[in-house]
Amino acid sequence: MALRIETFSNKQGGNTLFKALSHPLAAEAARDLTGRLARAGRLAVYDPLAQLEPFAQFFDTGDWDVQAVYVQDVEEVGQVRLGQMARPVTDLPGGPGVDCLLVAAFDAGRLMEQIRHLVPEGVQILSLDGLRLPEAMLTRPRRYLDPLNFATNFGLLRDAGGQHTRLTLCNYWSGYGAVDPRLWLCLFDADGHVLAQWEEAPTGADATVCIDSQAVRRRFGLGEFTGSLFIHALGIAGHDVVKYALDTYGDEAGVLSCTHDANAWPADYYAGLPAPEPGERVVLWIQNSHPVAVPAGEIALAPMGEEAVRRLQERIPAFGTRAVEVTELFPELAWPAQLEVHAGKYFVRPRYEVTAANRRSRIAHVNVERTDLNPDPALPGLGKYLGKGFLLPAPILPTSQWSTVVLPTPMARTQAELPVAVVCYDAGGEEVARRFLGRVSRNACPAVSVDELLTQGQLAGGYGHLELQYDFRDGGTGDGWLHALFRYQQRASGHRAESSFGAHVYNIPLVYKGEPQSYAARPPGLSTRLFLRLGPGSADTLCHLIYPASGPWHAQSDTHLILRSAAGETVAERKVAIACGGSLLWRYSELFDAPEREAAGDGAYVLVRDATCRLFGYHGLLHGDEAFSLDHMFGF
Repeated sequence: MALRIETFSNKQGGNTLFKALSHPLAAEAARDLTGRLARAGRLAVYDPLAQLEPFAQFFDTGDWDVQAVYVQDVEEVGQVRLGQMARPVTDLPGGPGVDCLLVAAFDAGRLMEQIRHLVPEGVQILSLDGLRLPEAMLTRPRRYLDPLNFATNFGLLRDAGGQHTRLTLCNYWSGYGAVDPRLWLCLFDADGHVLAQWEEAPTGADATVCIDSQAVRRRFGLGEFTGSLFIHALGIAGHDVVKYALDTYGDEAGVLSCTHDANAWPADYYAGLPAPEPGERVVLWIQNSHPVAVPAGEIALAPMGEEAVRRLQERIPAFGTRAVEVTELFPELAWPAQLEVHAGKYFVRPRYEVTAANRRSRIAHVNVERTDLNPDPALPGLGKYLGKGFLLPAPILPTSQWSTVVLPTPMARTQAELPVAVVCYDAGGEEVARRFLGRVSRNACPAVSVDELLTQGQLAGGYGHLELQYDFRDGGTGDGWLHALFRYQQRASGHRAESSFGAHVYNIPLVYKGEPQSYAARPPGLSTRLFLRLGPGSADTLCHLIYPASGPWHAQSDTHLILRSAAGETVAERKVAIACGGSLLWRYSELFDAPEREAAGDGAYVLVRDATCRLFGYHGLLHGDEAFSLDHMFGF
């Protein structure tokens, strides 16, 4: 059965309790607490905030001698918790005799004082405050479950077989007032054993932190490893999400890939996992994000739109990492078929790795499949307010050098169909091609080749962008949660990259259900802060900025590309203008000259800033005609 924990609500945001309970340091203390309670004799539990059952999902309470469970909320009386019918806490004096009372809550002092007069003499009182992290790790110690105390995430870190990983993030918290943020890091091997614990700190406001697997391996004297890097941001402000760019590179230039952060909240389902083409091998990397093992048979995969699942018959230890051989599990499936992952809230958004017949590999991530979303009957009639409405932009790289394929990916459990069109625009924002795909069935999404949509010379400048849009000409329904996978192939090398993302409403002043989305304030989000990490060594960096617009907006963007060193110091700046509905493709080596690049040094980045419009960006690294990587950028 799936873990019975709350991780994320699209109304209330991320849940902090599960993070507090599953933190690697808290897990050690929790096992000590469960042992004490098992030895404490007869036990009563006071569960005023409904935190007992989430605790029991992670830690063994089977040896507790529970005599009674008490609650504060009258509406919770009679609910079954730890096998007991919950009683009102006012029954505590007349309840069964006990030796110990557990107040199953953090910040329990006030809760204890409210009922202390009800507790019989001589009864020991304990609480979940025994699991608290050290005060030095808390941004807001007076409110333990404050989201800023648990800005955590996981990264896939590998240094094995000639392949390495580099995780890069930026101190964007300084922009919200953080003075001295730092990162607490814990590296687990594939079996969940701790390989290393340490701290990293950005050298100042807007500075970067780069965690390279080769450097970690040297620093701690490690052998080859593949596992999870647990990241906890301390002393932060304004933003409780840890975002990063993850690059995979190798001893050979042909090993190159990049992907986005892992999304910090484990989900019930993920989707957008592609089946292999002939000769390909697909591996799904699962990182158990909790201090409890995933039982054998708990994780399952199914072809999109089908209920018959195939289960992973292997136990995954606490904080362990496993490679699931999708190709072996579904030998009959082939691209463009895709799969759903039944995850049970055991792990953060996983990555998958595709190794082609030419031995080149690429890494990308699947996405959260919504369980709380239903078709919106109002959506087809909102064009008079929202214009193009929800749209999903992606690059069309120079067609002489790259091919582009788009695959719609259902990303809500209730999506039976996708009435969509693929629309191509040149760099100046002019529509040059459109294909209505019809009311695409959930289990039969077609892969659309941009090469087949375009004729020679249609794209002024040779590049542009495409948008996946709703198209209700033949009826159908939508919910706004429109996703797609975009696959790119370098014609010279055969190297591939792929990226996936979801639709938003862009650049209109009206608001509908939280769109246009804003990171830092109430919607609408009409400005841009994007992080562009720059490639080390000889690798060049490419960036494709798209100015998507659901309706008419400013004719051109006022975009500033600010080159900053690893220490966050501004080295140079360029101003560019992007046509509304158009895009701009540029390279680091071409936009900034050699003295500027030398002054910026290793670990530098570019801040993409625009106060007039919301841009969407893709970034990648380039090894000439040998290899490249591509994924969407993150904003803050």
